[in-house]
Amino acid sequence: MKRIVKILVVLIIVAACVTLIVLKAVKSHSGASGGGDDDDDAAKPAESVETVVHVETGALKLATLHQYVHGYGTVQPAPASGDQPAASAQLAAASAGVVAKVPVVEGQHVEKGDVILELNSGSTTAAFAEQELQRQKELYEHQNTSLHNMQNAQAQLDMLRVTAPLSGTVTKINAKPGNAVDVSTVVAEIIDLNRLVVKSDIPASDADDVKSGEELQVLTEKPVTASLAYVSPAVDSNSGTVSVWAPLPPDSGLRPGQFVQLQIVTAVHTNCLAAPAESVVTDEDGKSTIALVHGDKADQVTVKTGLRDDGLVEIEGQGIKAGDTVVTVGAYALPDKTKIQVGNSGGDETSSTNANSSAEK
Repeated sequence: MKRIVKILVVLIIVAACVTLIVLKAVKSHSGASGGGDDDDDAAKPAESVETVVHVETGALKLATLHQYVHGYGTVQPAPASGDQPAASAQLAAASAGVVAKVPVVEGQHVEKGDVILELNSGSTTAAFAEQELQRQKELYEHQNTSLHNMQNAQAQLDMLRVTAPLSGTVTKINAKPGNAVDVSTVVAEIIDLNRLVVKSDIPASDADDVKSGEELQVLTEKPVTASLAYVSPAVDSNSGTVSVWAPLPPDSGLRPGQFVQLQIVTAVHTNCLAAPAESVVTDEDGKSTIALVHGDKADQVTVKTGLRDDGLVEIEGQGIKAGDTVVTVGAYALPDKTKIQVGNSGGDETSSTNANSSAEK
């Protein structure tokens, strides 16, 4: 009996020792893990911190916006239209011969009918033909020759002279005294530099927006404004383009053959509500929004967009007006009603929208 009691006492002591060792180990592990001052503090949840997004802002405003068709073109002499002849001409002799005289130089202004070139044909010279014409005129005045003879003398002279068919500037001379020429030889070119056009071939997909009378702007260092005079009703099957041209003002300063950038104004919206382009965010479904600033929050507002011009986008939406502040830099993927802090364009933070809200009050 005494032996049984002794065994029980030993077991109790061993159990107590094991329990003490386990408690010390648990406490030691808890202290090593930095669990706080006590079990209650460790059990407390961490307090949530509200996110503040740093942004830049701009303002909605009323503006006049344009829609353009952009392209490239070349400056050319005006084509014949209505009662106006073409503004350029390539000259050829009426008969084969040898060039005897070229009384003009490139760059010289000539009037219609001025002599550009004279030929010798066989034994006949332009000088002799002119003398014969004068003799026939004098005889005709005294009724000593027929009208037919006088007209033949005129025709003979015309065969040996090349004259200007229009007033303009001699831009090319392709023959000089001693050269042999025939009726297919272009001996000179004349352009009326006061009647130039800019011609462009625009994609057929843009042609529906382009109409005669619309404004065309040549984007040279000193921009030139013209008005479309012609829009082709046909599409070039090889290039898929439509030809258009506009007459240039006489003082445009542009030259024939010059390659220029241009734009055609196809729509003008005046006094429309516009937002900075970077403030308008459009998702993959085509839905557009702006982040409207109210105090220190940015509220997402759905808008309908229109023309885009010069860094601005035409918008329509409920409850928005000129002067409203919108998020520009930082607008993309900004959640609704996010707390924001505004910084200037240089990236330095100026003040939070809490200060802005106080100022508004």
